[in-house]
Amino acid sequence: MITEGVKPSSLSEVRLQHSPSTSRMPDAFVILFFVILLAGLVSWLVPAGTFDTKNITTSDGNIKTVLDADSFRYAEESHGFVLFDGTGNKTGIANYAFDGMVSGDKWGAAVGVIAFILIVGGAFGIVMQTGAINNGIMALIKRYQHADNLLLPALFLLFSLGGAIFGMGEEAIAFCIVLVPLMTAMGYNGIMAVLVTYVATQIGFATSWMNPFSVAIAQGIADVPLMSGQYFRMAIWAMFTVFGLIFILRYAKQLKNSNQAFNDAASVSKQTSSLEFTSSTASTNELTEQHFSVTDKLILIAFFACIYWVMWGVIVHAYYIPQIASQFFCMGILIGAIAWVGGRMRMNDISAAFVSGAQSLLPAALIVGMAKGIVLVLGGDEVTSPSVLNTLLHHTGNTLAQTGSVMSAWLMLLFQSIFNFFIASGSGQAAITMPLMAPLSDLVGVTRQVAVLAFQLGDGLTNLIIPTSASLIGCLGVAGVSWTTWVKFIAKFCAGLFTLASLTVITAVLIGFS
Repeated sequence: MITEGVKPSSLSEVRLQHSPSTSRMPDAFVILFFVILLAGLVSWLVPAGTFDTKNITTSDGNIKTVLDADSFRYAEESHGFVLFDGTGNKTGIANYAFDGMVSGDKWGAAVGVIAFILIVGGAFGIVMQTGAINNGIMALIKRYQHADNLLLPALFLLFSLGGAIFGMGEEAIAFCIVLVPLMTAMGYNGIMAVLVTYVATQIGFATSWMNPFSVAIAQGIADVPLMSGQYFRMAIWAMFTVFGLIFILRYAKQLKNSNQAFNDAASVSKQTSSLEFTSSTASTNELTEQHFSVTDKLILIAFFACIYWVMWGVIVHAYYIPQIASQFFCMGILIGAIAWVGGRMRMNDISAAFVSGAQSLLPAALIVGMAKGIVLVLGGDEVTSPSVLNTLLHHTGNTLAQTGSVMSAWLMLLFQSIFNFFIASGSGQAAITMPLMAPLSDLVGVTRQVAVLAFQLGDGLTNLIIPTSASLIGCLGVAGVSWTTWVKFIAKFCAGLFTLASLTVITAVLIGFS
């Protein structure tokens, strides 16, 4: 629903048209419901266990509390299965949603993370509603559309940065609508439009050093300082982005040299209906007629200044969830004020954009709370309290420990890659998997930072191929490319990305990335 008073943007319309609810796969909440039933059964069958903790001195001289893997023991009383708890002392099947959402505090899961998601979503809702980012990209396209040797790398880099900085994904659909006819006119095809937009965003998303909707949430759940390890992640972002650039430029050269190159992909991508092309052309004309104004420039300057402020706060002052959420909130107010002064938005439009942005991330916030509720049904995630999760960690850790830390980390990457097929939401997957993966990493001798890295690479890169990604299916629909054709085209590239991701995770383990 678009809030009254705010004119729906093409982005908002596209988001509605390509809602995940149209997917044949079960919705994330349906999957969660069956997971909670499974968790209830497991809590009845598997005895609860507990660990002790110990203090260790890190290489930089700090004292860190970690799980003592050798201290596991079964609890005297099993956690047990509870359908409904009227005392408030336990979390039953019927209580998991509420208990999960109100658990924790402002410093972590779930209530702190939920508030973080909604506030940051609202702030970015204001940013996107101003149209400044859209106008900036369209100005670039308009200026360099006849210099494709510059346009293709510039677009790929910009969209990769968009994925890395603010989790750009669904927005790629709107730009595909614009770029499909442009790429065709330049001698390319619809696949090229998908490559420079959606593929670029997901490479940035997977290697992000600060994406508040994936890596920040995962780090918060794993009890890792938010946006830590940014220099290593910046390096792998550059490496993966260059890898993607090489791929698309080689493909562009092949298309230019022979119109028959990648025959199947090209022919299918050009089988777009006249109606689709008519609407796309209209979108192109509408957007290119917009001028990249002074207001747009001021908004983008403010946006990147606030991003720098967030990074500075994290690095210098170790800002965490409450502070970072407040910084993004200030960014939303500042950019809204610039848009108001520039005549871009009214006061009510700013408020409505904030609500709409928060509303768009409400499902992700609910998933975080419900996923926490599942953990509570199993007894919670405190290693020193009786929990079925501790028992599962103990036995899984013993199994993985026999494979070594490197293989354990790689298996984490493989698990996250497969799991993303069922839960395509980055924040949702983080909420469900990190409560298990974080303490598991302690057991197998892998740092929690590596566990977060395995999550984000496994989650982000598989978005390029899974049919459960509404953003991917939306982009392919706009480009006129079937999913099966896309799989045939992108499979080798995805295999290359997974190989690169495997080497990255292995390197992170060997250097003790933390």
